[in-house]
Amino acid sequence: MADTTSELDETPSIECFQNYTAPEVSIQGIAGIVNQEDVESMIIAQKEMLQRFEKTNEMLTNCNSLSMSHLKTTSQDLKKHTQMLAELRKDLDSTFKRIATIRSKIKVQHPDLQKSILEEKQKELEQKTVDSSSSGSASTASPYNSDTN
Repeated sequence: MADTTSELDETPSIECFQNYTAPEVSIQGIAGIVNQEDVESMIIAQKEMLQRFEKTNEMLTNCNSLSMSHLKTTSQDLKKHTQMLAELRKDLDSTFKRIATIRSKIKVQHPDLQKSILEEKQKELEQKTVDSSSSGSASTASPYNSDTN
């Protein structure tokens, strides 16, 4: 048993590693253990993966640049449309206010005219309900009828 411990304690002489640093000596020791073919196959696999990652990175870069250009044009269009909608809303509000003002003036100036208009509308509604109930057709009662527009 003393023989086996003395064999394990024997190391190469330190003189042969005098020109190397400690990390270099460790690497040389590991290099002797590792199979070179396995290392070469790992390097080849890493190079292939690097090429794939570079291609993927290039594709993502192109996609990002396209997305940025589309975003730029779309945001400009959105701003234009938003401004147009705001202007349309202002115009509609102005129009509704004018209509309300005109109606109130007509109501004050011609109260009998307003009553007759309301009576006519009521008669038309009654006539439509009578027509739709007598025909029994659901299509005439549709809110999408062309004669209501």
